[in-house]
Amino acid sequence: MALETATYTLANGITIPQIGFGTWQTPDGDVAVASVKAALAAGYRHIDTAQGYHNEQGVGQAIKESQLPREEIFVTTKLTNSNHSYELTRSSFQESLDKLQLDYVDLFLIHWPNPIAFRDHWQQANADSWRAMEELYEAGKIKAIGVSNFRPHHLEELKKTAKIMPMVNQIFLAPGEKQETVVSYCKDHNILLEAYSPLGTGRIFEVPEMKQLADKHGKTIAQIALRWSLQHGFLPLPKSVTPSRIEENIQVFDFELSAADMALLDSLDGVVGKTSDPDQATF
Repeated sequence: MALETATYTLANGITIPQIGFGTWQTPDGDVAVASVKAALAAGYRHIDTAQGYHNEQGVGQAIKESQLPREEIFVTTKLTNSNHSYELTRSSFQESLDKLQLDYVDLFLIHWPNPIAFRDHWQQANADSWRAMEELYEAGKIKAIGVSNFRPHHLEELKKTAKIMPMVNQIFLAPGEKQETVVSYCKDHNILLEAYSPLGTGRIFEVPEMKQLADKHGKTIAQIALRWSLQHGFLPLPKSVTPSRIEENIQVFDFELSAADMALLDSLDGVVGKTSDPDQATF
């Protein structure tokens, strides 16, 4: 499948490119501008940032400098932990638009279900933020809305007040961390799963089985991990600031892992660490 036509369709009919460019831990300024421009030049049309990454300004500048038509680029940002509430969601979203130099974003997510500042009333805080997001969605400022790091019980709580269900849940997914309970729930509820840290924050490169499959297919370890994500129906968001790796990471549509390859990768457990419990996080 050609990169340009490789898309998923969200619950509301919006299409989203099957692979995105992640910017977590990418410093703002020159590094963010250069890496996002390199990604767009390599063919990525889906850029993922967040208020909490503190690099929306650089991401927006890169999009502007690329001179690509706005409608060709799918842009995601996320509500940071300190901004849960109806008013803060609306005001911080406008700040994000200003930093990104955009009139709308394609996807806006609640970044974390249970920040420590809202621990005793996280259900209400999420409901209030979600109401603001639904209004921004209905006003055309956001093309799709979703969540990140949510488990089924967080989604069930949101469902009690939501008029629109989340279209996306962005979670940690990589060979060795499959989050089967969350994945099963989201698939049952037509919520697309995005895979952040699909290369296990670098730990995937130490796994012998990954090297074995990379050698077998004549591909990089990163390409094997990203292909695994795609064949599970996930949307991986690889991050790099190295132009050659940025390019390599999108060259994953010209080969396929066999059922035996997938079974081998599915059998790995904990090789990239495990996701933390969002209800116990100290931020």
